[in-house]
Amino acid sequence: MHADHAEFAEGGFWPRGLGVALRGGPAARPRPARAPRPAVRSAPGGPRRPRGGQGGLRGLHARARRAWDRPLTAYYLVLGGSLLITVLGLVMVYSASQIKALQNGLAPSYFFRKQLLAAAIGTALLLAAARTPVRLLRALAYPLLAVSVILLCMVQVPGIGETINGNTNWISLGGPFQLQPSEFAKLALVLWGADLLARKQSKKLLTQWKHLLVPLVPVTFLLLGLIMLGGDMGTTVVLTTVLLGLLWVAGAPTRLFSGVFGVTAVLAVLFIKTSANRMSRLQCIGATDPGAHDQCWQAVHGIYALANGGWFGAGLGASVEKWGELPEPHTDFIFAITGEELGLAGTLSVLALFAALGYAGIRVAGRTEDPFVRYAAGGVTTWITAQAVVNIGAVLGLLPIAGVPLPLFSYGGSALLPTMFAIGLLIAFARDEPGARAALAMRQPGVRWKTMRRRVKKRPSGER
Repeated sequence: MHADHAEFAEGGFWPRGLGVALRGGPAARPRPARAPRPAVRSAPGGPRRPRGGQGGLRGLHARARRAWDRPLTAYYLVLGGSLLITVLGLVMVYSASQIKALQNGLAPSYFFRKQLLAAAIGTALLLAAARTPVRLLRALAYPLLAVSVILLCMVQVPGIGETINGNTNWISLGGPFQLQPSEFAKLALVLWGADLLARKQSKKLLTQWKHLLVPLVPVTFLLLGLIMLGGDMGTTVVLTTVLLGLLWVAGAPTRLFSGVFGVTAVLAVLFIKTSANRMSRLQCIGATDPGAHDQCWQAVHGIYALANGGWFGAGLGASVEKWGELPEPHTDFIFAITGEELGLAGTLSVLALFAALGYAGIRVAGRTEDPFVRYAAGGVTTWITAQAVVNIGAVLGLLPIAGVPLPLFSYGGSALLPTMFAIGLLIAFARDEPGARAALAMRQPGVRWKTMRRRVKKRPSGER
């Protein structure tokens, strides 16, 4: 009994001799006492660091890698990143649009209320997209493309199309509401292109270059031509990147990919050369002076707004440039107002959120086994990241001003609604990643309670 009591004192719940006696076996020999460990001496300045100074960095890298590889990482990045961008965008739209509304004789919250209504409708579309089966999405691809083409043609009909800031890309819906069909054409091209490439892959036709190009490239050029009739060069750039993204995900050969890129580049140069307005925008890249005729006024004052913000900004609502100096402060140049009011910290936070969203989309496209999901996720990721790069690059003076909004952030319901639907698609695709659905099921309250009850039943009768 002395040995049993010794083992009990060492931490065992049941004495070894008693446990063996209950089973009817011979008494076990007592374990030899362990030698005490030598005390670890601390250095005079504090505890010693582990040998091989890279141990901490390697452990941190391993933990970060395990976190990135978890099944729900992409799901939470898409859901959390898009939610934060949208909420921060609503705050900045309210701050940046108050002076513009007062100048037009409207209530200070006029643009904010319209954006909030669009965000509410977009949330419903996001939830609907996240719950829509893939089969139904593929069935909607062709009708959505046909409706987009019809609406783009209606824009050019006199009396129906509306011209804003020199571009005829709007359809008036009555009152203060307008519809920009080119924004919905982006979503239509992603879904239709993904369905087309997925069907061709199932028939093993993508190894032939003609099946990669036809009819994907001609239909895309049709959309580009209809949009360019209204003068919207920015949306054509985004649609072109979506086309290139689909070809890249489909595994187009480098020669074929380079050929399509070369043709689009030549067409872009042709369109720029034939328009004085586009040439002036190209000349304003990196400008630090508005110019003789103030042709670079918007680009220069965007840089002024960023410079005034400093590290942490002048404070929310304290922008100076939005008082009539910077055109379009709540739409195309809302990123500049964000930099002025929230500083470098605020702009880097926005960039980090878009980077996380882009990473999650790439991960979803790379891990899925469904061809349609792969192409759709790649197309949506290309669309959102390319549009963000074009908008932010123009504000920073690195790219010409293209007139495209910052996704989920800038004011504009026509841009927000299809983008939130696309985010819903990414959420649905991320939830279907290998292991993600099982992990989400385990997080349900009922499943967790049942799991805990099963564990309780398996406990020994003497355990407290």
